Amino acid sequence: MTSIVDRNSRLTMEFTLDWQGATARHRERLFAEKVSVWRDLFPGTMAEQLLGRQVGDTVSVAVTKEMFYAPSSPRLLRRIRPAQFAPPPGHRRQVDSPLYGRFYPQYYLQGVPGVFQVSTAPCRFLGEEGDELLFSLEHPLAGRDLTLSATIVDIDAIRVERGGRCEAWLETICDNGPGMQERLPARATDFFHGRPFMRRDEGDDRRFYHMPRMVQHLDRCALTLITAEYGRLLPRGGDILDLMGSWDSHLPDDLEVGSLTVLGMNEKELAKNRRATRTVVHDLNEQPTLPFADASCDAVINTAAIEYATDPQHLCREMARVLRPDGVAAIAFSNRCFESKAIALWAQLHEFERLGLVVELLHGSGLFRDIATLSVRGYPRPEEDPHPLPQADPVFLVTARKA
Repeated sequence: MTSIVDRNSRLTMEFTLDWQGATARHRERLFAEKVSVWRDLFPGTMAEQLLGRQVGDTVSVAVTKEMFYAPSSPRLLRRIRPAQFAPPPGHRRQVDSPLYGRFYPQYYLQGVPGVFQVSTAPCRFLGEEGDELLFSLEHPLAGRDLTLSATIVDIDAIRVERGGRCEAWLETICDNGPGMQERLPARATDFFHGRPFMRRDEGDDRRFYHMPRMVQHLDRCALTLITAEYGRLLPRGGDILDLMGSWDSHLPDDLEVGSLTVLGMNEKELAKNRRATRTVVHDLNEQPTLPFADASCDAVINTAAIEYATDPQHLCREMARVLRPDGVAAIAFSNRCFESKAIALWAQLHEFERLGLVVELLHGSGLFRDIATLSVRGYPRPEEDPHPLPQADPVFLVTARKA
């Protein structure tokens, strides 16, 4: 262990990528271990800025669209015949035709120059031009100005190190999703074509939720991250509404609230919520109007549940109705769910597209401002977690204020 970063240091860091979209501001956080100062690649002057720094220090660089490793280019546009858009039979994202603004794996495109048939990289549908379909193979963040920051979590001095993988950290944090949550400039992403809110199991929700489940549906690391964000966002002494809640509202222990109303499906689960001052058993899919007065709360939270709402557009309008002016809406989720009860659209979307869906629900209502998204990835999985995965559940969060 050492207290100062030098060229032989190996670091534990949290990278943060900030960027602005047309409808929201966005932040991506990536926890990274074994970051090598001498071997790895950092954008701009970040490597030099790290030298001499200590645990807790943060360095930052601007990454302009001209500096981005995958710049925007008209050469990455592809015009194809409709028959060349051919999802593999039985694929879970099976679609008859592409939808405006949506992303698809490049291997959906058949016989297209520059596209490998095993490529899972995203391509985006830009619409029709005559008898052809127009797709972009650009990186979802191409053409955007970014800010990359890095906070030092731990420092380890490695005096002799040979070999190993060279990591380009800007590419790593931008990989597999960031940028996919933002709509195209021309118009909104087509999330609502067809019957997107149907579910595989359309049976009675009251029967499905009849047995209490006193379990956490996300791992401890993800829940700790969500709790920290709620502590940052929620007003002290405020009246909080937890929608589609259960026995744990994931509030910080030191967050004082005026009241906490928890609306959920299972009376026994709600009775175990130690922070609740009021509980309400209510099926939002059967009765989508919230049983609360206008402007009756300061914040509305929804944790790991938005994917089960069969009329999420109405739900977001209802959230705005019960919020007081400048009230906070916070919708958090991960990549776990009861697939049979989640809306069909949820399974069709990439994790970052789901962020875009929630942004569109809030923005499209016309009732919210200051919309922001957050993604947090890369933390090690808690040792006690039974799932044999190396990383903790990712966290995705969309926040806004009532306009």
